[in-house]
Amino acid sequence: KPMIYYPLCVLMLAGIKASLIISTPQDLSRFEDLLGDGSQWGMAFSYIEQPSPDGLAQAFILGEDFLDGAPEALVLGDNIFFGESFGHKLSSAINELNGATIFTQQVNNPQRFGVACFDEHDNITSLHEKPKEFISNHAITGLYLFDNQVAKFAANTRPSGRGELEIMDVLEQYRQQQRLSHTTLGRGFAWLDAGTAESLLEAGSCIHTIEKMQGLKIACLEELAVRQGWCDKATILQHQANQSQSAYDLYVQKILEQM
Repeated sequence: KPMIYYPLCVLMLAGIKASLIISTPQDLSRFEDLLGDGSQWGMAFSYIEQPSPDGLAQAFILGEDFLDGAPEALVLGDNIFFGESFGHKLSSAINELNGATIFTQQVNNPQRFGVACFDEHDNITSLHEKPKEFISNHAITGLYLFDNQVAKFAANTRPSGRGELEIMDVLEQYRQQQRLSHTTLGRGFAWLDAGTAESLLEAGSCIHTIEKMQGLKIACLEELAVRQGWCDKATILQHQANQSQSAYDLYVQKILEQM
């Protein structure tokens, strides 16, 4: 299935129907051709170009009109989340949002990620981007929740040494106001960052193993949309009847007929 199904599934589990998809000028039309307006899943998609790779924090500036002063969730397109009760974790984090919330996971290679450090009371004491020396193994995943101040904080950031508006600088502004919280995903939860060729291969192998063992697909948007009550099962089945009859399409037909 397309990788973007995985982050869209996260937004669906969070109860978020309206999403702004940001991509390069070269790729944006491909996403729009694939996803349309989102109505087939009971969602609403908007699209905007990021003309050049000027950093994650630029997403808040580009999307300021779309947000229109509302809180938001940001999820990266190459991040995969899978674990029991994830929807409950998301709901709790959203209901308790007071500023910004990051989702952390213990990793074996923290030098690849931004990391967070904590005190004995589990408060965030510092943030570090891809530290060369070991500081913490609590990686900051590609999922964030923000209140309606995020566009203002993003506008306050300046390009880093690599010429990008860094999301860590936005998070740091929340931390300095003591309004940055975290949710730990914990043991038994799978977070896969498929941002490199090697990690993409590993993610594909992991997803394949789980789906083969369970007979259930991860990030099936049609299945989740029906379970959420966002769209009608009969409508999706009618739409699927016109599809290519791939393994994914056959799964959708099978699982919905059983629901």
